[in-house]
Parts: sequence; C-alpha cells; structure tokens
Amino acid sequence: MFVDERIVTLFKRNAHHTLTYWSVFFSFGLCIAFLGPTILDLQCQTNSTLSQITWVFFAQQFCLLIGSSIGGVFKRTLFSALSALFVSALIISVIFAIIPLCNNVLLLAIAMAVSGFAMGIIDTIANIQLVTIYQRDSAVFLQALHFFIGFGALVSPLIADPFLSETGCGNHTGNGTEIMHHFRNMLRNSPIAEHNITQSHLPHEGGEEESNVHYAFWIMALINLPVPIAVLFLMYREQLIPCCPRSTPPLLDKDELAMENQQGAEGSDSEQKEHQAGGHGDIFSCCQNDNLRGLPVSFFMIHVLGGMVLFMTDGIVGAYAGFVYTYAVAPPMSLPHKTAGYLASIFWAAITAGRLLSIPLSYRFQPVRLLMFNLAGAIVTVLMLLIFYTSNTFLFVGTCLCGLFLSSIFPCMLAYTEDILDYQGCATSVLVTSAGMGEMVMQVLVGSIIQTEGSYSFLLCGMIIACIGFILFIGLLLFHRMHRNYLTGTTKMSAMVEEPAPEQNGSAKTEQIDEKENS
Repeated sequence: MFVDERIVTLFKRNAHHTLTYWSVFFSFGLCIAFLGPTILDLQCQTNSTLSQITWVFFAQQFCLLIGSSIGGVFKRTLFSALSALFVSALIISVIFAIIPLCNNVLLLAIAMAVSGFAMGIIDTIANIQLVTIYQRDSAVFLQALHFFIGFGALVSPLIADPFLSETGCGNHTGNGTEIMHHFRNMLRNSPIAEHNITQSHLPHEGGEEESNVHYAFWIMALINLPVPIAVLFLMYREQLIPCCPRSTPPLLDKDELAMENQQGAEGSDSEQKEHQAGGHGDIFSCCQNDNLRGLPVSFFMIHVLGGMVLFMTDGIVGAYAGFVYTYAVAPPMSLPHKTAGYLASIFWAAITAGRLLSIPLSYRFQPVRLLMFNLAGAIVTVLMLLIFYTSNTFLFVGTCLCGLFLSSIFPCMLAYTEDILDYQGCATSVLVTSAGMGEMVMQVLVGSIIQTEGSYSFLLCGMIIACIGFILFIGLLLFHRMHRNYLTGTTKMSAMVEEPAPEQNGSAKTEQIDEKENS
C-alpha cells in the first residue's frame, strides 16, 4: 500500500479531531485573503485615505502575531484548546458580518485586530494539537493542515469578486485612485477577478456607484459558520460540554485497541518528559520555565535557528506575494497591469498545489530532506529570476516554482524541530510566532528598499533572504548533531548509573544473610 496501515489506523482513531482542525484552518485562510480584493470598497465605505487604510493591514498582522505568541496557553487541557478554537472561529464569522457596518477606519481596524488575534490563536493551537496527536507521524497531517490555508485563501477572493465595485465611489483624487487600484491589484489573489481592476482604471462617469461588497462579507460569514459548529460538535463528542449528559464511550476495534494499549504504555513517560521540559506552552511561559535551566545550549539554539529560518522563508512569501506586481509593471519588465495581476494568483495557487503535493511526499521522505530540497530550490529559482530578469515568460515560470518550493517549508520545519526535541519544549509556539513576525517585518523592509532603490532590488532582496535562511538551516543541522550527541551521552551515563544498582542490592542482601548466620 502507498500509505502505511498504522498511519491509516491512527487517522481513523483521530479523524474527528483532525478534520475539525483542518476546517478551522480553512477559516484562517478565508480571513487572511479577503482584504486584498475588497480594499478599494472598504476605503470608500470608511471614507479614508490610503495611509489610513493601510493601518487595517497592520492591525490584523500585529494582533495575529500576539495571538500566535500567547495561543499556546490554551493547550493545557483539551477543553481549553477546543473552547479557544470555538470562540476564535465564531469571532471570525461575527467579524465578517459586522465589517459592512464599520463606517470609519478606526472601527474597521479594531474589527480586523480582533480577527487577527483569533487567527493567531487558531494558528498556534491547531498546529500544537496535531503535533501532540501524531507526534513522529505529524508531517503528513501538518502538510494537509496548511493546504487548507491556501484553499481558504483562494476561495475568499472568488466569493468577493462578483460584488466588487467596478468604478469606485468617486471620492478619490486621480493619483490616489491610481495608487489604490495598484494596491488592490497587488494584494488580490483571484485571477477571475482581474477584469474589475482593468475597468477600474477607466474614468468613471455618472456619479458614484453603490457598492454591494457587504453581500460578500455576509456570504463568507455564512460559509464560515459551520466551522465553530464543527468544533462545538467535537466538544460534545468528547463530553466536554457541562450541560450534556455523559454517555458510554464506543468500543474500539482490534487495531485501535492495540494502538491504545501501546500508547498507554508510553503515555506516562511522555507526559512526564513534557512536564519536565515545559510542554507546548506559550512563549512567555516557556521562557519562565525553571525546568529549562539544566538543558544544553543546543536545545535553545534549535528553537532559535528553526524560528529564524521560518522568519526568512515566510518573509519571502509575504514580500513576494505583496510586491511581485510592483516588480512586473516597472521597467525592465513593464508588463500590462492586467497581465501582471495574474502573478500573485499564480503564486498562491502554486503554494496551495505545493502543499497538496507535499502530503504524499512527506510520507515517503524525511522532513529534513524536503527542507534541504525546498530551500535549495528556492535559492536556484530566485537566482534564475535574477539572471533572466528581462524574460516575461520566465517570470511566470519562476513565480510558479517559487511558490512550489516555499509552500511546504513551514510544516516540514515544524515536524523536523519537534522530532529533534522529542516533542518537548516550545518549538510550535516559537515557529508560529517567528513565521508571523517574518511575514510582517519583511514586507515593510522589502517595500522600503524597493521604494528607495528601485524594482530590481526586489529579486536581490529575495536572493539575500533565501541565502541567509539556507545558512541558518545549515546551522540548525549542526546543532541537531550536537543535541543528538548530548542525548546519546546522557543515555549512556544513565545506563552506567543504573547498572550497579542490582549488584548493590544483591551485596546488601548477602551481608544481611551472613549477619544472620553469624548470629
């Protein structure tokens, strides 16, 4: 069989949990992608300027980072984890419903900040729960989990497109309108929606056009509503709702029973190890944990270097998706605006396809091999884009390849670091937070460099960031080797200490027998 029966049995046993966490990540993707195509209509709705509406993006990303940082605190019990997921998914539906009622940019920024905080909690908890359930087999399921982000990010613009305004609201200056259309095109992910952008550049006559974008938000709220219901149903199945009576748990089949017995034998040891090393908590509780004092430097450097690699690679994802349109319409490319608008769509589609393709690959290959291949592939792709910087065709090919190579780095890194640390410590919280921080910081940094140095610096920045990420990954491999040697030495010392124990007990018993005979 292509898939091991043990993996299939493990999935059957945890299918309800796994499918629920996947659906929650669909909410994450749905919420992260809708701002781009609707930004012009939201600016009209709030009567704001370009500089004011950009604070909405910052509010969402910043609170997403905060939610990712403290999301691990809800992992302590299954009840708290599922409750946090239920509230967060419900908040996303509520935010979708109330966005059309936000008539000024401050209210919109507050709404997006709340949704960003909920998204951060979802990001951390869903990753932690899947790693906790599957542990060494988590790579396959993490790839599927992150596929649903891309799926939600593709669905959201498609829902919004039929309701977007064709001509705007008529309250912009000419220069402001051009910048705003460029900003909207840069962030839009749906290739089907490009006709709106092209037509929006035409001068509008006959006054304002009434926007119907509120229907798009209400439709997305309804589409997302089954997700918190699914989480609530899982809580009911797990008998975590106080008002529901307890029922007799169903009997396990023979495969699940054998796995239950095996995990039961190992459960106490793993729980003790997790307690001693701090478990998968939030970053602040991890840093304050007294049990981490006796651990080697390699333990902490694995956290730091793994987080820095994702800081770089997720930063490339955010910067490339945000500014590839800017690079394409500027010399020497000088692509038509409509043609350049497809690049972001191709990039996100490649990321989604890459995550889907990585599901079977992560079963066949170790995460470290996939990481090496993806990082090297990303560097080679950006290098080829630099060499063929005048080729319009290779820009599209390179965008597709770049999305494929970058797509599975995060789930592979998460599975790899957790495996190194034997599922102790705070790797998941550190990696999720570092990735979110990198995406936020690199967008600002690369955007500033492009503005001062020109569009060619876009690819140069990508090359430098990718090379730094690869160097950090080599450092991670070295510290992995050091940590493995440390664990081997600790195991040998423990064996040497435990060996004389039976002999000492035996000699003590002999002495007691001799004393009795002498007496």
